[in-house]
Amino acid sequence: MLRLIVLILLLANGAYFAWSQGLLASIGFAPKQHSEPQRMQAQIKPEAIRLLSPTEAKRVEALAAAPAPKAPECLQTPLLTDSQANAAQAVLAAWPSGSWSLNPSSEPSRWIVYMGKYPNAEAVAKKKSELRELGLPFEPLRNAALEPGISLGVYDNQSAASVALANLSKRGVRTAKVLLETPERSGQILKLPAVDEALRVQLEALKPALGSSSLALCKA
Repeated sequence: MLRLIVLILLLANGAYFAWSQGLLASIGFAPKQHSEPQRMQAQIKPEAIRLLSPTEAKRVEALAAAPAPKAPECLQTPLLTDSQANAAQAVLAAWPSGSWSLNPSSEPSRWIVYMGKYPNAEAVAKKKSELRELGLPFEPLRNAALEPGISLGVYDNQSAASVALANLSKRGVRTAKVLLETPERSGQILKLPAVDEALRVQLEALKPALGSSSLALCKA
């Protein structure tokens, strides 16, 4: 009986081997083919595939990690003096046409409610502490000649500043006065409507001409 079982197993293994190798295909017994020729047809120039050297691989990684180019942006200056505008125009003469413009403009006078001058920064700090206790706001001075001092508000004209001073007096302010911080100014504003990567590298050459005036995003 055992010999019969062994013989049956040997015959079964032989039949499976013959079936798996396609030896029985002629009599209709063969495993199903799973080839997918369409995948080979879908390959795009497989012969072009090559291995990168370590140096090339690092270069590709660096390019992938590099930030995307910054979109062009509009930049402009505050009001420039005539000398600043002329110096900037000399630099910008080499820039592409339409990449910049100088536009006449003006700034109104600035009147402030002013406290000062004080003898030192410590005196200014003490006065600011007193103003905080009264709930009164203050802001930085634009005119360095008025330092050390305090501005309690900025106004377009003297009349508005005088009204503000009268209201502050009712709230306990005794030593303030109305002062012209900066007179009305005329000049030009430089506008760079579309600064791209190529123009950004040229901004450094423009900075000396602008002096203390810096470029900022264009106002809406």
